[in-house]
Amino acid sequence: MSEAVVLACARTPVGRRGGGLSGVHAVDLAAHALNAALERSGLGPDAVDDVMLGCVSQVGEQSWNVARNAVLAAGWPDRIPGTVIDRQCGSGQQAISLAAASVLAGHADVVVAGGVESMSRVPMGSSVGSGAGEPYGPAVRERYGDRVDASVPVMFQQGLASELVAERYGISREAMDAFSLASHEKAAEATDKGAFAAEIAPLAGISADEGIRRDTSAAKLAGLKPVFKVDGLVTAGSSSQISDGAAALVICTAEHARRLGVRPLARIAASTVVGSDPVMMLDGPMSATARLLKRTGLDLDEIDVFEVNEAFAAVPLAWLAETGADEERMNPRGGAIALGHPLGASGARLAVTMLHYMRETGARRGMQTMCEGGGMANATVFELL
Repeated sequence: MSEAVVLACARTPVGRRGGGLSGVHAVDLAAHALNAALERSGLGPDAVDDVMLGCVSQVGEQSWNVARNAVLAAGWPDRIPGTVIDRQCGSGQQAISLAAASVLAGHADVVVAGGVESMSRVPMGSSVGSGAGEPYGPAVRERYGDRVDASVPVMFQQGLASELVAERYGISREAMDAFSLASHEKAAEATDKGAFAAEIAPLAGISADEGIRRDTSAAKLAGLKPVFKVDGLVTAGSSSQISDGAAALVICTAEHARRLGVRPLARIAASTVVGSDPVMMLDGPMSATARLLKRTGLDLDEIDVFEVNEAFAAVPLAWLAETGADEERMNPRGGAIALGHPLGASGARLAVTMLHYMRETGARRGMQTMCEGGGMANATVFELL
């Protein structure tokens, strides 16, 4: 049976909003990740058949097919096409799954997949605020209107959903603050040890992730006010950061890798995507994990590392409570609370970070999962080769 494999991968640093990458056009940001990943694979652009990139806010500088424009900016042959995927926060991860499916189906030999988001230059919600009407329509309003605030343009709000998740799973403010502090501490330690160096392709004079707050503390986090509800539990400190970044992976079949004479890094063992209640929105990773484990026949103790996107601290904490997974295996180098969450790129960034961690530690299997706007979630298992 044919297998989809990852030949190589790379990412940009994750820039803080208004930070060192804010002067880089999203197309150039993506092109940098494409070239870095391809260079590490040992292949040239002539080997590439297609490019698939996740991107959420497809307006302004990220409109008009940012993937195709990134191919052109990268200097690759005109014959290489590109397409853009919007699975909300999981867009980059969905791009990986679609690339794997494409090579397995024989539609392409080599696909470069990943994602990009420049949230400094194309602010979150730009597409909703474009003046072209609301994205939901009257039928959706009618179906869910009694559960949401009818006065807001964004009908399903992730911030309020994080409060619902915390309430459902009994997650305290203290637990979320402690988790958030640990994310910064793990990310800082990994940076200081050079653990991210192999995966990051420096850009615009930036060689490290900018979002890590080394000066934060339990007291500082405890002093922050709730941001989504006056009497709520979720603060800016327990939420992911608004960021800029891009990531890319070079994907083909195991057979094609042998023909190319390239040793793969890992195989894409399995993937799935689910829908969930759009109002609760953020609990999809639990059902995605359950579905993937059932599909593969794996137990949680057979997976060595987990990356659960830290959209909000409540999400990975709820995932832990639901699955009973070993917390020590989850997000060992921190997550989006410290590193940042460039929406369309994050699914690919998680994969790049996890694959490098697996290679450096000898972990055999890794699984990543992430919640997504509108009530969806992806889950993917990689196996080191």
